[in-house]
Amino acid sequence: MAPVLPPHQTAGLQEAVPPRTLDRREGPYGEVVLRQRGGTDGAPAVYEIIANGCFLMDTSDGRSERLLMDAALAELPAGRERPSVLIGGLGVGFSLARAAAEPRWGRIAVVEREEAVIDWHRSGPLSAVSAKALADSRTEIVHTDLVAHLRAPGDGRYDALCLDIDNGPDWTVTDDNSGLYSPAGLAACHRALTPGGALAVWSAQPSPAFEQTLRNAGFHGVRTEEIPVARGVPDVVHLARKGA
Repeated sequence: MAPVLPPHQTAGLQEAVPPRTLDRREGPYGEVVLRQRGGTDGAPAVYEIIANGCFLMDTSDGRSERLLMDAALAELPAGRERPSVLIGGLGVGFSLARAAAEPRWGRIAVVEREEAVIDWHRSGPLSAVSAKALADSRTEIVHTDLVAHLRAPGDGRYDALCLDIDNGPDWTVTDDNSGLYSPAGLAACHRALTPGGALAVWSAQPSPAFEQTLRNAGFHGVRTEEIPVARGVPDVVHLARKGA
């Protein structure tokens, strides 16, 4: 199945040489595929993750993933030492690599529901991005569904939540992911944060409706930071804080 991309990402992506499929698996949430573009004739290899025919991310540009982590850390109250962070979605590993490169983070938990994605990092091509971060003593990989993990009993487990499991609140990979952006899902995020904790949510496009849902869920300081892209609307990171 050819990947279905958000409309603003479709222009100009045709290449003379088609991508090469490195792995394809059927899991409990559907099909996941790892593909490679380039890597021949001196061209750098770019790895792509496709889920259920939907382009998720690739290794061509990690600016938005780095912003996701940096903005969440900057949102935390001054003086908070060794804050813990949950990264929702291992993806191509940029967010984890950024977190592990920052000595101010304490515990770094990464929740990933696709076993294939974890394998691609532990013993596959994506280890080039994440090997050092996976070896960091602060890093913990949690193989489970993010929504289920957040809804598990327990309050104030993390100082920051950095979530990147879809193309955004308005473009989910699977229908059940929409629960993360619902009032109930955001209530679970709120409970999982320590007082003053930060929530950062990646999106392929701005969502004013999601900003209002964050406010309705009791979050403060709701705002959106943009990351310019080569064409179309910018990627964004939605930011919010739990009250102290």
